[in-house]
Amino acid sequence: MTVIKFDVVGIGNAIVDVLSHSEDSFLDQHDLIKGSMTIIDSKTAEKLYGFMKSSIEISGGSAANTIACLAAIGGSGAFVGKVCRDQLGDVFTNDIRRAGVSYETEPDADGDPTARCLIYVTPDAERTMQTFLGACTALNPNDIDEQVIMSSKVIYLEGYLYDPPKAKAAFIKAAKLAKKANRKVSLSLSDQFCVDRHRGAFVDFVCNHVDILFANEDEIKSLYQVDTFDEAIQKVSGNCDIVALTRGSQGSVVISGDEMYVLPAEKVRDIVDTTGAGDSYAAGFLYGLTQGKNLEMCGRIGGILAAEIIGNYGARFENDLKAVLSKNLRG
Repeated sequence: MTVIKFDVVGIGNAIVDVLSHSEDSFLDQHDLIKGSMTIIDSKTAEKLYGFMKSSIEISGGSAANTIACLAAIGGSGAFVGKVCRDQLGDVFTNDIRRAGVSYETEPDADGDPTARCLIYVTPDAERTMQTFLGACTALNPNDIDEQVIMSSKVIYLEGYLYDPPKAKAAFIKAAKLAKKANRKVSLSLSDQFCVDRHRGAFVDFVCNHVDILFANEDEIKSLYQVDTFDEAIQKVSGNCDIVALTRGSQGSVVISGDEMYVLPAEKVRDIVDTTGAGDSYAAGFLYGLTQGKNLEMCGRIGGILAAEIIGNYGARFENDLKAVLSKNLRG
């Protein structure tokens, strides 16, 4: 019998985030779609990077952010994602390990450079992301360690991983191994435009492999091609064991079978940057779930962390998250 070592193992793109303040006029000038995540090539990445003002560089990627947040509140997590053996690869590796996350994926020695995500934060705190996947595309089924999957209560997959073909194969292998070991499979839809690119595959994957689904309102409506949130709820109900849907200032909705919890948004001190809000919600939710909390409490923990990260610049927290949770759950 395999011993449980991790609460959650995240599998996703290992990316160095480069964050910079920007004006809406900059987005218009460079034809960037506000609020979206767009895949770009190395030439475009270098060009846009050259236009960025002073920036912050930190390890990122959706699933990596979630697992780092999970570790910060006391959960045990591992991450699987590919970097190159270069300077940014070292930055990513050292940073995520300092966050308390187990990270042992072998770096690529002679492929594309480590991925980076150029994040433009406008005055309304919305973020627009331009992502060069680089070494992320080298993630392949051989990088999926069966023992890591089997020793984790839950695997957490980011929808962005459906873009590179080899990574998609790794994604599917991990899900099958988890099912074989009777572990839970969770999926984040990641981005509305990502859903648009892979709608058919996502619908099939959700119906046949996913136990826990995370999405925001736009993503879930896009998945089922409906106009209203209520219609989306009707479509998704029964497709997987648990569905956690975030709605920004309207809070979140958690669905499981005949149960539905409508949770108000937690108080936000200042809206600085929405980067990482969905990742943090998933971290709190999965932490609660793996610690045996009821679904309503899982949603509350997720909401508290999402509200906290919105008050930060970037997807890493400035404050002691354990103290933040304790204070808010007492209130």
